Amino acid sequence: MSHPSPAMLSDADHDRVSAAVSSAEGASAGEIVTILTDRSDGYTDVALAWAAFAAFTALVVLSLFPAFYLGLFDRVAGTWASEWTSREVFALAATVAMLKFLGTLLIQLWQPLKFFLVPPPVKSGRVRGRAVTCFKVGAERRTHGRTGILIYLSMREHRAEIVADEAIASKVAPEVWGEAMAAMLAELRRGNVADGVIAAVERVGAILAQHFPRHENDVNELPDRLIEV
Repeated sequence: MSHPSPAMLSDADHDRVSAAVSSAEGASAGEIVTILTDRSDGYTDVALAWAAFAAFTALVVLSLFPAFYLGLFDRVAGTWASEWTSREVFALAATVAMLKFLGTLLIQLWQPLKFFLVPPPVKSGRVRGRAVTCFKVGAERRTHGRTGILIYLSMREHRAEIVADEAIASKVAPEVWGEAMAAMLAELRRGNVADGVIAAVERVGAILAQHFPRHENDVNELPDRLIEV
């Protein structure tokens, strides 16, 4: 039976974010959804790629300097300049490659190193993909005027995304959200996660109020609470 992961923010922080969303939506017809996640992907494929690269590199080095490494093995094993057969050489090469592969996988169990080794473009692409998926599941076309917008924050990758529904995207260019992203990142750099989300909500709310003013009969169609996944 799986257990839920501990919350990244306190109940008080959740209440503050919810209040900020409610306040921002009070002046516009937009619906703001906030999602906070520990990571957007496990990057198992990247870890396997690094392990395969380490194994391949070991084989290349062994093939370039066979005498040195075979002599080194003899010294470590305490043998006297063994006459290596082809089978023994291939067995040694396979063993070295396997050990390099497994060793590289094992050291990547330390999460800071694993995420450090993920190329930045891969991180950005995976975070964007997860944000779009979350938006499609939780916000896209779920409002009457298609005015849903997602503020998505992925902690381990140090990435954030803002994804808007059709009506918003048709009137607001993607670069307009840069101010909201900058305000959020400024707080995140100071270690204030909740304040970062709130800053983004306030900036997004101001933009929505400008382009999509609230109607008298407007109803709250999406949850105001911060979602942790």
